[in-house]
Amino acid sequence: MNNTREEIREERRELKAQYGQLFDQVAALLFQHDPIEINFRTNTDEYEPEVGTILPQLKACHGTDDVRRVVHQEFVRWFDDDTAGSEMAYDLIAQQIWVLWQKFNDQELDG
Repeated sequence: MNNTREEIREERRELKAQYGQLFDQVAALLFQHDPIEINFRTNTDEYEPEVGTILPQLKACHGTDDVRRVVHQEFVRWFDDDTAGSEMAYDLIAQQIWVLWQKFNDQELDG
């Protein structure tokens, strides 16, 4: 069943509340790296749907290899194999998301 536009917006608001800055940081990171070449400079929220499905899965990740696998799988799921490209193309993205994830967890422990 497809969610309505308002349900999707509410889910995104909840994710942003749960993950705070991390949500925006990962969205910006994906926009910067632009793995599927949709960065037209004005559509900065273009990767938010993917971020919404990637972040909840990071809890099960134990390192950058896991993150790379999750990110790639989500891009394949959202688009297709050809558009997503090879998993290894997501290596730098995964490394940077892992660093952000570790900082997020450190802040959660401190907070």
